[in-house]
Amino acid sequence: MYMNMSFPSSAMQDKVFSVTEINNYIKEILEGCLPQLTIEGEISNYRPNSSGHIYFTLKDQTNQISAVMFKSAAYYLDFKPQDGKKVRCTGKISVYGPQGKYQLVITKMQIAGEGDILKMLEERKRRLFNEGLFDESKKKPLPQYPQTIGVITSPNGAALRDILQITKRRNSTVSVIILPAVVQGADAAQSIVNQIRIANEFDLCDVLIVGRGGGSLEDLLPFSEEIVIRAIASSKIPTISAVGHEIDWALSDYAADRRAPTPSAAAELVVPLLSDIKAGLNQYKTEFYNTIKTVTEKYRLMIKTFDPKNLELQFRNIELPFLTRFDNAKTALFQNITQKIQDTRQTIQNSITVLENCSPSTVLKRGYAMVREKDSKKIITSATNQLINKQIEIIPSTGKILATVTNIEEQ
Repeated sequence: MYMNMSFPSSAMQDKVFSVTEINNYIKEILEGCLPQLTIEGEISNYRPNSSGHIYFTLKDQTNQISAVMFKSAAYYLDFKPQDGKKVRCTGKISVYGPQGKYQLVITKMQIAGEGDILKMLEERKRRLFNEGLFDESKKKPLPQYPQTIGVITSPNGAALRDILQITKRRNSTVSVIILPAVVQGADAAQSIVNQIRIANEFDLCDVLIVGRGGGSLEDLLPFSEEIVIRAIASSKIPTISAVGHEIDWALSDYAADRRAPTPSAAAELVVPLLSDIKAGLNQYKTEFYNTIKTVTEKYRLMIKTFDPKNLELQFRNIELPFLTRFDNAKTALFQNITQKIQDTRQTIQNSITVLENCSPSTVLKRGYAMVREKDSKKIITSATNQLINKQIEIIPSTGKILATVTNIEEQ
């Protein structure tokens, strides 16, 4: 296999090589001895270049190899590469001397199946979704004017520097509490959970940014751990997930109250511009002043009408409708009383006429007479034998006639 080496073994033992010479020697061995290969693995640390080339790491469970696919080959891809996607790559091993590393130069790449990490994340996402941890109805609104912002991230990362710079630029009156956490590796998830718990237990801030800068899918895994998701979902403080770059994602994006594509965007989202606040306050001040001015002018005009010169006139104008109503009511009352008296008099007169027509004296005037016993004054209504020899009184319309009954004729 090594028969075509540039240097014989005996010469290699005595020669002192330069770095370039040894890299060229390794390059000759690898590129000369290894033919075109097809390697299957999972994409990690995917980094597209503005020139059109794409760089990433091809990995399996225990090992990894750097890979590059130049623009001419990447142009023919029929899918979008991303971290966690399992692919089958065809190419040759190449040694890049200036950096002293070897890599796989890919000429052809196709999907080989879903990566193990993506499968695990999708299963976890479905399970937590079914538990209701991602429900939109549980999302808390972000405070409109936060006074204190908590940031859970690496204290040495670029993400924190970006958040602090943007916060200072937008509103220097907003305070930032840094809750340092490990954001990568085996201890990262528990570190993040501890800081979320501390922020809530001591009510340290009005809103909480949880995140980090960009990285490979493995680098961002702590923000997809179940304990982190549950801690974010149960936080009483509104949370913003700001993990990686815009194309990156983590399960914390679904559990948080809001997702920001980057830590910088999270700061832009949660920190209001001080100039906007001042402009709003000035507008409120102007509106308040104009309202007070309008009301004051209205009452000033009202008070002005009650000066001594026209106060009596104002009073008369108020009094006149009431006096008119009083006079009308008085006239109507007198008319009603007069009419009532007339009606009553007429009723009395009619009653008198009826009574007079029914009076005995009126009957007697028509030629009738009343007969009664003299002694007992009992009215005689029929002729009986008992009246013989009795004295009776015959009372016509005027006067009185005394008589003695001598004879009775019965009809």
